Amino acid sequence: MHEVLIPLFEGVQPLDVTGPHEVLAGATHLLGMADGRPGYRLSLVAAQPGPVRAESGLGLVADRPLPESGPIGTLLVPGGFGTRAMASDEVFLAWLRRAADRADRVVSVCTGALLLAAAGILDGLSATTHWRYAPVLARHFPAVDVQTDAIYLRQGRIWTSAGVTAGIDVALALVEDDHGAEVAQQIARELVVFLRRPGGQSQFAGPVWSPPAKNPSVRSAQDLIHGDPAADLRVPVLAARVGMSERHFSREFTKALGRPPGDYVEQVRVDTARRVLESEPVLVTVAAARAGFGSAETMRRAFLRRLGVAPDQYRRRFAVTPN
Repeated sequence: MHEVLIPLFEGVQPLDVTGPHEVLAGATHLLGMADGRPGYRLSLVAAQPGPVRAESGLGLVADRPLPESGPIGTLLVPGGFGTRAMASDEVFLAWLRRAADRADRVVSVCTGALLLAAAGILDGLSATTHWRYAPVLARHFPAVDVQTDAIYLRQGRIWTSAGVTAGIDVALALVEDDHGAEVAQQIARELVVFLRRPGGQSQFAGPVWSPPAKNPSVRSAQDLIHGDPAADLRVPVLAARVGMSERHFSREFTKALGRPPGDYVEQVRVDTARRVLESEPVLVTVAAARAGFGSAETMRRAFLRRLGVAPDQYRRRFAVTPN
């Protein structure tokens, strides 16, 4: 049996635990029923055995204390609001480092990546986490190459995954890696989820918000862009509107906001089109026009580049159906 260790702590996100647990337990049942192959032995552990209160108030029960010896197949570290305290708990971080050293595979779910980073386990690696906390991970742990749009990432024996339900995605990937795609696909069917979720996590994120630039000319350009995304927002037009040369405007805009004007305009237009597609029953061509894209095809390419899905697919997933 492959030993899977899941450490619990006060304020853990329960779905980070139960999602992967159900996938791995389901795989164990399926393997045993099919041909008696061993699956996964799942253990919930904590500083003290017994009930642990999750961030939603749900009680989870740790089977035993944090083990100090013995082999570990997979160390699976969940996230949750409780990671804020655990990321500065030197006793827990020291245990995490020791456990990771004797694990064949280390996996984080959601903000569990912050705990791996705090323990130094992600230094020099690419990693992902919940889109909302990716900037926090990047800011506090510059030795980690943070990938904001991945559902999960694998770096050798280290796996990290995005927010909450992405724990199911990464657990299915673990099953596929261990036992093949057919077993993983059967588990995905039982759970009514994708074996490989199309697109990245950016399609689930809220619109990108950039703070107003301190440079008044750049701030004016921002106001023009957000005020009317469908207007003519080419660089020469924006530069003229704020009284700057094209070259100087592009340089100052990029310096102030960390991205060139064209990239910023496209992101605002994608966010505008998303809001239209989510809330109004209009044609894709209408959404494209209202967001400032020259054509539906131009918008489709921008959606695929930034969200990993086409506009019609996005609408099917996220449109609010009126009562």
